[in-house]
Amino acid sequence: MSRLEQRRDMLVSTLVNYLEALGVGVRIDANLVPDAEQLRSGLKSGQLSLPIIGGPSPPGRRDLVLSIKPEYSTKIVSGQKTVELRRRFSANVQPGTVVLIYESSPTRAITGMARIAEVLHGPTNTIWKQFADEACIRRSDFDSYFAGAKTGFAIKLRGARPLKRALELQELRDRFRFEPPQSFLYAPPELREALLHECSELLN
Repeated sequence: MSRLEQRRDMLVSTLVNYLEALGVGVRIDANLVPDAEQLRSGLKSGQLSLPIIGGPSPPGRRDLVLSIKPEYSTKIVSGQKTVELRRRFSANVQPGTVVLIYESSPTRAITGMARIAEVLHGPTNTIWKQFADEACIRRSDFDSYFAGAKTGFAIKLRGARPLKRALELQELRDRFRFEPPQSFLYAPPELREALLHECSELLN
């Protein structure tokens, strides 16, 4: 610590690493002071503070993990299947959201990713007529899945790609305390950070 204090400057990442090693959380904010024009317009209630390091993720940047059967997930990453169907889904998911594809048993691993192009909600009979081919699903399987539901969601995907290396469930549990969802969940922030470093060319 003495050597750090004697430096004239240092990398922010160095400071963050030292403090986190001591068990201290770090947050750096940028405070934007309203200019004269804003003040004349009535925007005079202090400063706008934006988190640079440490704060919550910006709205709309919460990645999703979708649990998908192997027979469908392989078709998604190959580009054959471009629509995923759900009985229930979040109305807050925005176009451009990253989807991490968790391939369920027997694979049990995150094997690919895509982005959401659009989320559509409507009657199940309309969903079947419009998206059966893109969803790569048989009518009997569709009827079985949506049994008792009058409406459902069609999630249009784009840019699907396989991961260079599948992240198996045991690794996900050990590194991120991850448990696979029955349908979908928001990805833990630390999982996204790891993928930014390990698979950045697939995320950007």
